[in-house]
Amino acid sequence: MSNYNSIDDLDPIETQEWLEALQSMQYHSGAERVNFMLQTLNQFANINVPAADTLNTPYVNTIPVDQEPPFPGDLKLERKIRAITRWNAIAIVVRASKNDMDLGGHIGTFASAAILYDVGFNHFWRGPMAEHGGDMVFIQGHSSPGIYARSFLEGRITEEQLNNFRQEVAGKGLSSYPHPWLMPEYWQFPTVSMGLGPLQAIYQAKMQHYLEARSLIAKSDKKIWCFCGDGEMDEPESMGALTVASREKLDNLIFVINCNLQRLDGPVRGNQSVIQELEGAFRGAGWNVIKVLWSSTWDDLFKRDTKGLIQKRMLEIVDGEYQNYAARDGAYVREKFFGASEELLQLVAHLSDDEIMHLQRGGHDPKKVYAAYHAATHHTGQPTVILAKTVKGYGLGSAGEGLNTAHNTKKMTHDQLLAFRSRFNVPISDKHVDEVQFYHPGADSPEIQYLQARRNELNGYLPARRRKADAALTTPALEDFVAFFTGTAEREISTTMAFVRIITQLCKDKNIGKYVVPIIPDEARTFGMEGLFRQLGIYSVEGQKYTPVDSEQVMFYKEANDGQILEEGINEAGAFCSWLAAATSYSTHNQIMIPFYIYYSMFGFQRIGDLAWAAGDSRARGFLLGATAGRTTLNGEGLQHEDGHSLIMSSLIPNCVSYDPTFNYEVAVIIQDGLKRMVEHQEDVFYYITLMNENYTHPAMPDGVTDGILKGLYKLQAATKPQKLHVQLLGSGTILREVMAAAELLEKDFAVAADIWSATSFNLLSQDGLEVDRWNLMHPDMTPKKAYITQCLQDAPGPVVAATDYVKAYADQVRKYIPQSYTVLGTNGYGRSDSREMLRHFFEVDRYYIVIAALKALADMGQVKPAVVSEAIKQYKLDPEKVNPGTH
Repeated sequence: MSNYNSIDDLDPIETQEWLEALQSMQYHSGAERVNFMLQTLNQFANINVPAADTLNTPYVNTIPVDQEPPFPGDLKLERKIRAITRWNAIAIVVRASKNDMDLGGHIGTFASAAILYDVGFNHFWRGPMAEHGGDMVFIQGHSSPGIYARSFLEGRITEEQLNNFRQEVAGKGLSSYPHPWLMPEYWQFPTVSMGLGPLQAIYQAKMQHYLEARSLIAKSDKKIWCFCGDGEMDEPESMGALTVASREKLDNLIFVINCNLQRLDGPVRGNQSVIQELEGAFRGAGWNVIKVLWSSTWDDLFKRDTKGLIQKRMLEIVDGEYQNYAARDGAYVREKFFGASEELLQLVAHLSDDEIMHLQRGGHDPKKVYAAYHAATHHTGQPTVILAKTVKGYGLGSAGEGLNTAHNTKKMTHDQLLAFRSRFNVPISDKHVDEVQFYHPGADSPEIQYLQARRNELNGYLPARRRKADAALTTPALEDFVAFFTGTAEREISTTMAFVRIITQLCKDKNIGKYVVPIIPDEARTFGMEGLFRQLGIYSVEGQKYTPVDSEQVMFYKEANDGQILEEGINEAGAFCSWLAAATSYSTHNQIMIPFYIYYSMFGFQRIGDLAWAAGDSRARGFLLGATAGRTTLNGEGLQHEDGHSLIMSSLIPNCVSYDPTFNYEVAVIIQDGLKRMVEHQEDVFYYITLMNENYTHPAMPDGVTDGILKGLYKLQAATKPQKLHVQLLGSGTILREVMAAAELLEKDFAVAADIWSATSFNLLSQDGLEVDRWNLMHPDMTPKKAYITQCLQDAPGPVVAATDYVKAYADQVRKYIPQSYTVLGTNGYGRSDSREMLRHFFEVDRYYIVIAALKALADMGQVKPAVVSEAIKQYKLDPEKVNPGTH
């Protein structure tokens, strides 16, 4: 051990003795003994000495030089490959920008992270031919040009595709960022909605452990790597689940944070140190932290610096000044950094200004990065985060290296391109530089041969995505749900209760039962699902180390290492990410899973809308159950909990199939159809089904309605007897029952016959109508088609009135396809706390307002006098001047 010396130490001799004692202990007893001793001392200190900040380590590399493993690759050849990749990444963006289409693109992010990706691709990331199916890599979205550039060298992406970067409409281009929906055999995960990648990666890692614990996939050393930027860590989603990863002991998870100290507009922490801040946060959350701050060019200086002066100075410098060092020259660094003391200046007196400028950051040194990755992949018991310090726009020179404009750089002048070519020794001519030509050294070149050999050894190319699982599952036939088709007689149940019975039955199914994944945030008892606790168990990495307080009850709280239920706590975003991980397991693990995530509908699309959109992009397959759905079903809870718009939000995701059923047989038919489509046929859709907590009797399923249930509309009940006056009433969810009651009032009080229609999905009816519109537009010389809802209602007498528990826009979207006059009632406005009866009256969707709407429609058609409507308003004691609920 070299002699210890620090200018801040009051007794360096005593410190030296302690260090030598620890070194001797490590030599004779090993590192475990040293760690035990340090933990024991720390416990003692916490009890007897005022607590000190132990979350941060010095501002140096975590892995000492003498503990770095030898680099296994050819550094010179990899540098050449990397230079070509850097050039082509720039060319992708610059060529697109030259077309004056304002396509955009990003150069600076990949420029800073090139080595971070290169080392992974060359030495760590197993491809899809690996026994475990390949590692998962969440690639930072803004780095996509660099990933495309590498795939071009591998022969996976053509020059034509590179020339069509961000030009996808013609079908030859490349998506701007990682999008599995647009490139389904290439990108695994959508990541550019910043913050969602880290959150999803954590739950993907948890899902792997869950599947292994339940023996659904083989245990393996498969890793989940997540790349993100230091600025991205400001997103609450990026940091919000860190303790989940440590609590779950996700040692299959590795975060790589590219700490180039810049976000999109400027420094991440201009006045502080983001690396030290992140280290403290991750260490405090229980992660293994590896810092890669300084390259090998610093090693000799650190060795010379026996007093720790450089380390001390490094901690003094804030990030905004480090950015200055990257953007200025060696003379500036000598003056501003080393000029803080004569001793520091003496340490670099033998270096020229150019050599000082080439004292690089650790993220630009493949040997340092390799050492960090090697340590991370061998660490057990904890997730690992690698904090790699880089320069944003590295290599771009005056075009953006270290500048606040680096993120927005998408154009470079001829001189800037020449300077880049020369700096990285890219083997292209001045003419090719001027034309910004792509460069490929040829399939037989040493560079490409080396690159291909690395990927062959690592079991195939990445990124790569599996589109379908090798083995589909056989799902129950419709007749297997017959118990839900016969009605409930006098017994009253909710559709939530019906769903619980369905999922209980599915979990017992011999073909698919073990693949069902029930997911709840923290509301199992609210939804009546506590009966599943004992039956299926709640997954816990540690099993159950306590006796549950309700152990003597039939439905006690049971945790188990092989538990089937995922109970994610008060954590809708995390629960959704668990659902998403299970819903994409067919792709990530070649194993179809069937996730059912049930939650308060208000805390679904409204709360985690961006994740739901990511699910569509990810081609997720599974069921989302929005419980207590509708503006008036959750009486007493008030504004925050009452959902009148989730179905509108679900309609915005093209591959989300959404329904608002009323009766248990409708729920059963829809779930059976979803299983058939997603599990057996492996279609890339996912289902959103609203559920209610209101109890009522359920009729038997009428004959021949299954097709209508799935299409979105069927006639539930014809008018009981013919009348001169006739109307068509449409309803869904709990309001369908108000529609049924309104039909009775119309006949009893006004001699108006009413046909009743169950509209299980206005969204699907609207989508069908839009498809028909498009077909008719593009086939003007052919007989026009008719929308399904038009076909249903075209011969139906009288006006049409629709009422739902959602905003009027939900049912109004089919107005164009209704042949008759059309009136829509809905629940616009904020929610209220009250009884269901009062709420439906307040929002004007109860039976009385439905009657008024029907009579008014008849009056507008001249079939009744307006006075009839006025008399009805008086009869039902409605207030024409009451506040408009849609504005309150």
